[in-house]
Amino acid sequence: MRAPVTAPAPAPTRFRPRAHRTAVAALLCAAVAAGASACGPFSEDVKPSGPFAGLTGSQIVDEAFAATAAAESLTVEVDTTSEGERTRAYVSLDGTGKCAGTLTTGTAATTELIRADRKNVYLRFDEASLREQTEDESPEVREGVLKTLKGRWVEMPASEPEAKEAVEMCDPKTLLGGFEQGASGIVRGGETTVGGRKALALTEPGDGGETSTVYVATEGTPYVLRIVTKGGDEPGTITFTQYGKPVAAKAPAAKDIADLD
Repeated sequence: MRAPVTAPAPAPTRFRPRAHRTAVAALLCAAVAAGASACGPFSEDVKPSGPFAGLTGSQIVDEAFAATAAAESLTVEVDTTSEGERTRAYVSLDGTGKCAGTLTTGTAATTELIRADRKNVYLRFDEASLREQTEDESPEVREGVLKTLKGRWVEMPASEPEAKEAVEMCDPKTLLGGFEQGASGIVRGGETTVGGRKALALTEPGDGGETSTVYVATEGTPYVLRIVTKGGDEPGTITFTQYGKPVAAKAPAAKDIADLD
């Protein structure tokens, strides 16, 4: 992609500001994995009756993540803090690679994402995000970038290496592929409700006082409904909703796509 001004344009695959290079896909994978990694010292208990009778906490979590990764479609809502910076994301995705959503870092910088098919990926940055990504450039360059990209979408082929992070963000199997199967130390908790659905809480203690609790649906398909991480370096909540609902992802109109040539 050629820059619209004399200096490099803001890299469209950076879902976080320049000072923080972690992609949102990696952030989500890490947060999800925190709820199913093997590090707890406690023994697991097996319930003879009730939801998931006869299964250990590890077996329940394995089954839940496998079901979630195989879901026809779902929406992932994230609210986490890493290195003192808050990140919020809301992404709807399905098994065909279609997805749409937003990512907000800090207090305001927001990036929008659309992947309507397997051909192209579209990204749109708000003014706060553009200014953060060009903070080291001259005033002339910053204004040139704003003039070209503010309110417009950046289009790139999904096959391009620069689009890899966005493509991974739109794949449920990749997004949820970072957790470790067969984790030990996961303790079954009580039954509760999450978003109006009955759920079982399963908690794993981590290093440095961190704990992660995975809430699994007890009726119907055992989907993951929520992961809550407390303490540690990256506390936060990830909520999974809209299972099986169509994803509204439509390619932007040509007039709304930036002409980077």
